[in-house]
Amino acid sequence: MIKKVFCFAIIIFLTACADKKSEGKNDSDAHRQLPVLKPNRYNVAFLIMDGVYNTEFTAPYDIFQHTQFRKGIKAMNTFSVANTLEPITSFEGIRILPDFDYTRDSIPKIDILVVPSAEHHLDTDLQDTTMLNFVRKASKEALFVTSHCDGAFVLAKSGILDSVASTTFPSDIEKYKEMFPHLKVKDSVLFVHDGKFITSAGGAKSFEAALYLCEYLYGKEIAESIAGGLVIDWNLDNVPKSIPPQ
Repeated sequence: MIKKVFCFAIIIFLTACADKKSEGKNDSDAHRQLPVLKPNRYNVAFLIMDGVYNTEFTAPYDIFQHTQFRKGIKAMNTFSVANTLEPITSFEGIRILPDFDYTRDSIPKIDILVVPSAEHHLDTDLQDTTMLNFVRKASKEALFVTSHCDGAFVLAKSGILDSVASTTFPSDIEKYKEMFPHLKVKDSVLFVHDGKFITSAGGAKSFEAALYLCEYLYGKEIAESIAGGLVIDWNLDNVPKSIPPQ
């Protein structure tokens, strides 16, 4: 009888220890839900961090996610990557839970990398070598790499824009030229497409750059359909841009 009581006490103790250990785990790990990435789609990764600007993140996310509601095309899976699984806070104060942590997770194959602008893309973020290495690696494997607003500074700092033309937020063009004097910089345009890279002026015009990629991949009818669903008056011919000859 004593032995049974002793064994029961040991089980209770071990169970309590396991529960205690579980309580000490990262809360985001305990409740983590991975996004559903359907096969035969483009995987679109959004690189986010504290201070990310809402519009440069949500505008292209809206456009690309809405491809899932169009028939007869290779639609897009959309997900976010960051250097943490903890909630990040946008510049405007929205808390966002990243899907993947590029410092520890096995990241799905990235077909399209999107780099929205963030508060410190002109200073401290450019010293983040782990983040810059992630951008370089993703760029090598991606079909397209896009930036919005000052996200171009991250691409430029990583060295992947050295041989192409690019643009950034209009009031930061001079700073961009000063920081990266070797680059071919376009101004007075909403976006630039050169090679696999699409860089945009950002802000609300991030919608235009994302719609352009949709028109490039799927054609005018699909792009107009997506734009119409978001009440955007879309006509590529009317957009100031620098793109390859049609």
